[in-house]
Amino acid sequence: MESAGEKKKNKGGRPTKAVKRAEQLAVMCTTIERMVIAHRAKTVNLTISEFLRNLGLNSKIDIQKKVLPKEVLLFTATLNHLAANLNQVAKKRNQNDELNAIERAELQHLSSNFKQLALDIKNYLR
Repeated sequence: MESAGEKKKNKGGRPTKAVKRAEQLAVMCTTIERMVIAHRAKTVNLTISEFLRNLGLNSKIDIQKKVLPKEVLLFTATLNHLAANLNQVAKKRNQNDELNAIERAELQHLSSNFKQLALDIKNYLR
């Protein structure tokens, strides 16, 4: 005979899993994207959750780092330098200070630099 301590009563229901997935992850998508994901999951006989989990854990995504050409970096540096100089000129003009001959010459030089830089960019993009 079995004593009360040895007998295990089966309460019924679903057996407990060794590893319970209790964390929820929301994914925002359009209706069409959801239908495509559901269709792809169905074609491989997986639920949407299993499909996305497997995709997220097992897939490799190539990270494409954009490398800017040296010329573009030089253009950017030149534009930053010119913008700083132009800002100084604008500040002086906003304070109603008159430009002396040296500052007018520098402004003319900056203007020609802008024009040359615009031409360089156009030629580079062709």
